[in-house]
Amino acid sequence: MYPLKFNPILKQTLWGGNKIIPFKQINDEVIGVGESWEISGVEGDESVVANGSDKGLTLTEMVAKYKSELVGEANYARFGNKFPLLIKFIDANKDLSIQVHPNDSLAQKRHNTFGKTEMWYVIDADPGAKLISGFSSEITPKEYKERVYNNTIVDVLQTYEVKKEDVFFLPAGRIHSIGAGIFLAEIQQTSDITYRIYDFNRTDSNGKPRQLHVEQAKEAIDYDVLNDYQTEYESIENEPVELAACPYFTTSLYNMTEEITGDYSELDSFVIFICVEGACQLIDDEKNEINLKAGETVLFPATTQEVVIIPNGSVKLLETYV
Repeated sequence: MYPLKFNPILKQTLWGGNKIIPFKQINDEVIGVGESWEISGVEGDESVVANGSDKGLTLTEMVAKYKSELVGEANYARFGNKFPLLIKFIDANKDLSIQVHPNDSLAQKRHNTFGKTEMWYVIDADPGAKLISGFSSEITPKEYKERVYNNTIVDVLQTYEVKKEDVFFLPAGRIHSIGAGIFLAEIQQTSDITYRIYDFNRTDSNGKPRQLHVEQAKEAIDYDVLNDYQTEYESIENEPVELAACPYFTTSLYNMTEEITGDYSELDSFVIFICVEGACQLIDDEKNEINLKAGETVLFPATTQEVVIIPNGSVKLLETYV
C-alpha cells in the first residue's frame, strides 16, 4: 500500500468564511465554505482517493478492500469497515451555535452510531476571537433548560479568547461553540451527530429559527465543572509534542526545521498527517514519496513501518492515529 490523499469535501454553511479556499490553494470561487472534510468515512460524505492506483475509490471501499492492512488489526476488529476518524478544517465567519455531542453509549442507543469526542487546533484567529468550552459554574439539568429558554445559558459557560496554536480537547458531553474569526483543524470520531442547544435566537434565510435539540442534549451533557478546559503544552522544535491521547485518537504536533524519522513498526494503526503550516516531503519505508503543503492531509496505511519527514524550510504537522 501507499500513502493516500483524498479529494476535500467542501461544505457551504450559514456561518462559513473565506479562509479555507486560499489556505488549501484550491482553484475554486465557491464562497461561504465553513468546513473542508479532509478524511471522512461518514455515510453520504465519504472521501474519495485522489492519487495512485486506487484513485476514485471511497474511503469505505478502501477499508473493505484492504482491511487491517489499511487501519490496523485492532482497529479493524473494533470498527469493521467503518473508518474511525473524521478530519476537518473549520472556518467560522460567524459564531457557531452552542452544542454538544453524545458519548458512544447514548449515540448507539439513539442513532446506532459512534459518539463524538473531538479536539481543536487553532490554525489562525482574528484578534479578540473567542470560543466556548465547558461550564464556568455548576448548574443542574433543570437549570440548564431554564437558562436556554430565558437566554442566559451563555452566562454559565467558560469563554476563551484564543490565538494561533491553541489546543482544546472536547470529550463527548462537553458543551462548546466556535466563535467568529476562528480557523481550526478538528480531529474527531466518525460521527455527524450534533445536538444544537442555543443559537442566539438567529433565523435562517427564510426567517425561521434553526432547529434546537434542547431535550436530547440534556441527557448528553457532562455537567462537571473544571478549572481549565484548555490544553497546555510547550511546542518544541524538531520533536513530536503530544497534544491529546484518548481511546479514540492520539495526536501530536510536529514543529520542524530538520529531518525527522517516525518509527511506526510497533504501531497497529494508520497514521494521518495534517499540514497546518509550511510544506514538507514524506518518504515511507517502501520508498513512496509524497509532498505535503499547508491545507493538505495524507493517510499512511497501517503497513507503514517508518516515515521520513523532510521540511521545506519549516513545517508544522498534526500527526494522529488510533
